[in-house]
Amino acid sequence: MFAFPPNRDTLGATAYLIVEKDAKILIDCPAFDEITRDFLQAQGGVDWLVITHRGGIGKAVQVQQETGCAIAIQEREAYLLKDAKVTTFRSEMELPGHCLGIWTPGHSPGSSCWYYSGGGGILFTGRHLLPDRHGNPVPLRTAKTFHWRRQIDSTRSLLDRFSPQTLQLICPGANTGFLRGKRGIEPAYDPLSAIDFQALLSAEIGFGR
Repeated sequence: MFAFPPNRDTLGATAYLIVEKDAKILIDCPAFDEITRDFLQAQGGVDWLVITHRGGIGKAVQVQQETGCAIAIQEREAYLLKDAKVTTFRSEMELPGHCLGIWTPGHSPGSSCWYYSGGGGILFTGRHLLPDRHGNPVPLRTAKTFHWRRQIDSTRSLLDRFSPQTLQLICPGANTGFLRGKRGIEPAYDPLSAIDFQALLSAEIGFGR
């Protein structure tokens, strides 16, 4: 697994690459320059580019045109890639390479997390879950949040799906500076289960949604 430098085309987001025997999978779009092109080619190319949310699209169309990769995105945000050939999903989507897409609406209508079962279980969360100043995973509400309560419900659903044995690492799509050089949030499940959902819901009053 590789992490790319923050990409200005996606407002400083972090993209990742899973290199598997069965597939090479990009999680969100990295800066697509000569350095990235050479690196991807050295890894054997790209089979799939999966998008966690609309902010992770970047130059996805160009990536597809130059690498021939397939693009996967949750159906509610597929219209943003009208110039690309996309594969959409509603609730879940399984890819070669032990990777599963999970619809987690809230941050955006088509926000999704992508779970890789290797390495003890790695969850790529885009901007659905981000590290706070202490490096713990939390849903963060912003002025652009689509639906705060749905985002909280989606986070709860991840707790029901995983366990400390199946979720070892969370790789967020932003705020990675708070990880202080670590590869992700590890261990992952315990700090996820420690989220105070009631306190998050009470903050809803200040936003009116």
